[in-house]
Amino acid sequence: MSARSANSNLSRNYDGSQRQRHVYRQMSASKRPASVSRYDAYSFALRTAYLSHLLQPRIRQKQHVPAPTRPQPQRQSSSVTDLVKDFSLVRDSKSTRFPRGFMNELDKRMTGVLMGVERMPEYGDALVKRTFAVFLNHFKRPEYRKMVEADRRVEDLLLIFFSNATKELQKGKAPDDDSWKLMVDRHVALFVRLISSTLKGNDWQRDRPELTSRLQTLESKLLRHDQDLSAQSQRNGGAGGSTIDVEVPRSQKIKDMPFALTVATMFDKTAAQAQADIDDQKEFWTAQAALQDLKMYWTNLSLNSPKTLRVEDFDTQEAYEIWKKSETPNLSQMMLAIIQSNLDLAKNTPGILPQLKPGANGTTADADMSGLSRQSSENDQSSSYIIDQPVDMSALNLNGDTQAGAKFDDATPYMFIPPDPRTYYRSVLKEALTRDIAAGSHEPGDNSGSRLLSKASTELLSEIGLRWRIPFVSRLILFLDVIREKFADRQIDCDVLDAAFEYVKLPAPAEKKKIDVATLTDRNRWTIADFVLNQQILNSIHDTILRDLFEQLSNCYESSPPNIGSMMTILETHIFDNPSFSRTMDDLDNFAESLQTVLRQKARERYEGLFQKEVQRNENKLEFYHIIQLGKSVLKFADKIQKRYWKTPEIMGVTPFAILCESVLPRYEKDAQEQLVAILQREQQRDQEISIPDGFETYGEMVEIRRVHSEVLPNAPIKFHIESIFETFVWRLINNTETNAITWVEGAVKQDKFVVRTENQNDTPSDEERHSTSIIDIARSFNEAIDQVIRLNWADELQYAKFMTALSKAIGAALYRYCTLLEQMFIKEMDRMLQTPETAIAQSRQEKWMQLAKDAFSTKERIEPFQFLPESFVKLNNIECAMHQLERLEKEMNVDACVDVIQRKEPQQQQARRKKNEKFVFTIKIIEAEDLKACDPNGQSDPYVVLGDEFQKRLAKTRIVYGNLNPRWDETVDIPCTGSVSITATIWDWDALGDHDCEGRTTIKLDPAHFRDYLPREYWLDLDTQGRLLVRVTMEGEKDDIQFHYGKAFRSLKRTERDMTRKITDKLSAYIHHCLSPRTLKQMMKRNNISISSISSMSKYLNRASMPQPSQAPAQAEIENTLKPLFNYLNDNFAIMQQTLTSTSMITVMTRVWKEVLSTIESLLVPPLSDKLSLQRQLPENELDIVFKWLQLLFDFFHAVDDETGVPNGVPLDVLKSPKYHDLQNLNFFYYESTDTLIRTSESMTRATSDRAKTSPYGATGPPPATSRLSASNAFGSLRTAASNRTKSIMLARNIGTMKKAKAEKRKEAQAEPSDDMILRILRMRPEAASYLKSRAKLQEKLAAQSMADEMVAKAARASARSQDAPPLPGMPGRVASGLGRSGVRSNDY
Repeated sequence: MSARSANSNLSRNYDGSQRQRHVYRQMSASKRPASVSRYDAYSFALRTAYLSHLLQPRIRQKQHVPAPTRPQPQRQSSSVTDLVKDFSLVRDSKSTRFPRGFMNELDKRMTGVLMGVERMPEYGDALVKRTFAVFLNHFKRPEYRKMVEADRRVEDLLLIFFSNATKELQKGKAPDDDSWKLMVDRHVALFVRLISSTLKGNDWQRDRPELTSRLQTLESKLLRHDQDLSAQSQRNGGAGGSTIDVEVPRSQKIKDMPFALTVATMFDKTAAQAQADIDDQKEFWTAQAALQDLKMYWTNLSLNSPKTLRVEDFDTQEAYEIWKKSETPNLSQMMLAIIQSNLDLAKNTPGILPQLKPGANGTTADADMSGLSRQSSENDQSSSYIIDQPVDMSALNLNGDTQAGAKFDDATPYMFIPPDPRTYYRSVLKEALTRDIAAGSHEPGDNSGSRLLSKASTELLSEIGLRWRIPFVSRLILFLDVIREKFADRQIDCDVLDAAFEYVKLPAPAEKKKIDVATLTDRNRWTIADFVLNQQILNSIHDTILRDLFEQLSNCYESSPPNIGSMMTILETHIFDNPSFSRTMDDLDNFAESLQTVLRQKARERYEGLFQKEVQRNENKLEFYHIIQLGKSVLKFADKIQKRYWKTPEIMGVTPFAILCESVLPRYEKDAQEQLVAILQREQQRDQEISIPDGFETYGEMVEIRRVHSEVLPNAPIKFHIESIFETFVWRLINNTETNAITWVEGAVKQDKFVVRTENQNDTPSDEERHSTSIIDIARSFNEAIDQVIRLNWADELQYAKFMTALSKAIGAALYRYCTLLEQMFIKEMDRMLQTPETAIAQSRQEKWMQLAKDAFSTKERIEPFQFLPESFVKLNNIECAMHQLERLEKEMNVDACVDVIQRKEPQQQQARRKKNEKFVFTIKIIEAEDLKACDPNGQSDPYVVLGDEFQKRLAKTRIVYGNLNPRWDETVDIPCTGSVSITATIWDWDALGDHDCEGRTTIKLDPAHFRDYLPREYWLDLDTQGRLLVRVTMEGEKDDIQFHYGKAFRSLKRTERDMTRKITDKLSAYIHHCLSPRTLKQMMKRNNISISSISSMSKYLNRASMPQPSQAPAQAEIENTLKPLFNYLNDNFAIMQQTLTSTSMITVMTRVWKEVLSTIESLLVPPLSDKLSLQRQLPENELDIVFKWLQLLFDFFHAVDDETGVPNGVPLDVLKSPKYHDLQNLNFFYYESTDTLIRTSESMTRATSDRAKTSPYGATGPPPATSRLSASNAFGSLRTAASNRTKSIMLARNIGTMKKAKAEKRKEAQAEPSDDMILRILRMRPEAASYLKSRAKLQEKLAAQSMADEMVAKAARASARSQDAPPLPGMPGRVASGLGRSGVRSNDY
């Protein structure tokens, strides 16, 4: 119970009404009456018990009178032949046989008859059960049961039942007595009825209608002589007769006096002693004396004598009148009961008998008295008077007995009513309670108040209270007073006390009928003595319980919980809610304050014991373990107390759990801080370190202590920062992870066999089984490190974000090392075919593949696929798995939240220091080269690029592109730096023997100051010999940022995946180039007698009207047959890949092959983009149609739609329809247009691009140029703004989702913004467009110069704004001005 509810009850009770103030005045004058001797109480109780015996109605017994003999009716019983003849006529009919399973159901029904669970009442007769039992014994015999289940005939059952019933019913009958024969018919009929009921209950009567009908007919025949065997004519074997009542003389033996025996037992008297006392006084203890007592009491009541209750005994006149009004009819009924028990009293005492009022039917008083006598004899004898008829008191003479002439005054004693009825009643009640409680009348858990007293004691006390004229409320209050006394003397416990209160609130139902319930609830009707005594009882019990409660709660921190439930129940249910309770709020406050003081001391003592056990005992060898154990002990004890009082945390204004926490937790926190600091200092002096698991376990214990502290003591925060002590342990874990990560990776790769993990080699492995153990072990190592930090539930958000940032850096470095190792192994496996015999060593690798392709195309029907190693594909699967694992780690670490926390909570000084120490990463993409010099005898070269720094340290090397003077690499390398750096790019020609030849060199200077806009730029770098190199440069800040680290790790994985897929594609590209080559086109034209020799000049070629029309175009089937070898080759290789690659990796490889196909087809149609004329010439229209049909066939092949289901199984449609695919589709619209038309279209697109640039956030000069030059030769290309987007940014590649989003946006932007690149590439094949190409290059140079100038102006404006803290330039938002400042590039800076 809460203190608030208790205070409200006390406050309500303390607001004394006028009546209570009157009661308080009466309390000072009230005195407890003198005690009554035990003998006097016994004497008055015994005489009352004897009077009750005298007033009991006379016992009557019935006596039978036989009737005259009458002739018995002649009735004929059924014979065996009658029973079975209806069934024997159809003996072999299936319709009259029982269904299968019927015998088991009949067995259950007959068993139910014997057990008395049969629902039909006619089977409850004992004789019927006996007959059925005899038959059931015979029915259960195995031989008989087997026979009846086989035949399933009705007559078999009927004959056996008839036989057994006949034998059983004729037992004990005379030979000439035939009355049992009709009973046989009745029992057989009941058996037939049970059979019919069993058929109906199992729904068998539908299949056996004839059997059902015959059973009903048989039952009717058997019951034709049925009769009521309990009728009068059937009594005594049909002899008849009647019974009469005979009155039995009243006994004077004590054994026939139950109340007297109860009194004797109650007062430890023997029956003989009580009998002797009754015999000595029975001439005085008469009904006439009892009648005189009632007359005397009536007189005293009328005279307001002290020998009855008076108006002074009640608080109000109204209460007295209500009591007096109810007392009058009770007295009259008691007098009538006495006279009724002895009608001679009515004759000897004329004029004193109250008359019953005549009824409405005109009956006389004698008739009413006769009816009253009968009513009394039939009523319950627990009370000696029960009269419910109206009484006429007009004839009652209260002035005296005419014969005796006696006068009544105050000095005249009663015979049966004691001098002080309340005191005598209390004495008898105490004896009864003492005896019954000692005898164990009350059972534990039984809150019925009547069980406190035995039934005999309850009835005796009720009779005594009635005869002594004690109000029912007074009896309850006296009962509670005796209970209070016994509770204070420790004779009863709280359960008995609770049962007593429940009885007082809700008396027994038998007693509630005799009283007015309103008298119990309305305390204004109580006597003053009852009200005062009730208050005294409540206050006394309250004080006693509070003493016990204080003693119990003082030990609430002991191992055994105190038993306070019953005490709290009494206080809450019976004391505080009682209107008569008169304690104040100060009493409860004093109790709570005293108890809190004791509990605080007990809590401190308990903590001191734990501290002594865990810490002080180990003071010389104190470790973190001891602090942990102390914390666990404290938490365990606190949790124990919390669970102990979780239902009622607050008890009488005291919360044991809160007091424990506020007394113990601050002490533990202070001691733990001191001990932890001391241990750390000691270990530091010893140059030793505490293990990380011990530190983490101690931190977890301290965090739990802090959690409990914050929940219980929200207004008293913990006094020291836990994380500042244990921060070093986390950094040690991170440093260990960073140090060991590379070792983990190298060890995992070394032990990995890179095989698919399947238990059964014949089973098709799932995607999860296609990864090898190395990536699983590495991911498990990272997860363990991260989980250790996450499980700490670190409270300091800023520190937690920094932890995750450091871990992400270590994870990124480890994954970079993993990618490097796997890529090296992958390249070695893919290049294993380079180890050829010495006879073929001089042949270049590209030549070998070209020769193999030519041989397959010319002489072989089917070329063999490349023999890829399964472990190579497993490595690619591992890279794909690593990306998914890294993405899961990113979500688990909540990367975005960590960045937000650092930005919000990191001090400005630390942020400035981090920016000052910021490093940079230049991403250089080596795209392509053109017009390289030929270094091989065949007029070709095998170029590759090597990047080095100014100290001649190799930074990166590209793959070799065989036999190409215009190679395309599309490879990317990251170069970290802190300042400007000069990068030298050297192009080498690979040779199988001897030194490699140098194709040329070029240099680019990278200065972070010129890449502050972080936008990508493309540069054509002229070589020092011949040709030029195209590179794209992007700068990223080398941030100590978790998003940056994740982006860098994802980009490393993605680059490795791209390089591996490119390596796989390289193995297929030679055959793809061969099948989709100009030579293949020419051979198709030659086979169809199509020649382009009629094309005499370029002008005629460009004039479509003058172009020669082919005589015959290749058929669709022939075009498809041309690609069949390529399709077979790709299918064979894809089948090999599909055995090992995951579905995602398979799509990635197929996508890369599709890009190679698009590039090959594009090279057939147009030359690369440049400002110089190309030697390549346009294809004739027939060849162009063939190329586009190839494109469609290849598109369908890579989409791989299932013919039956229509579901695509290949590359997704959105990937197939790439920007290059759309460019090829649009090429058909411009391919044969005239040069003038193409130039006008290009100029129109250029103007549109310029107009869009004017409305863009970059201003009128447009965005930063996508391509800049670093040599005398001009940069060249489209003016579109797509290159300004940072699609390759590290921050945009920090997870799979951001990479996919960036690709989708790039694809969408490329499709939405038209480009004239294809037109410019077509114009390269038109000699008359040379002047336009040069003018276009000059325009590009002009725009670049304008952009550089704007950059310089914007930089100056920003510097001025920062120095003067001025607003942005007038008329231009700050964001736009900043954008302009990032757009320029100066050539002299490189």
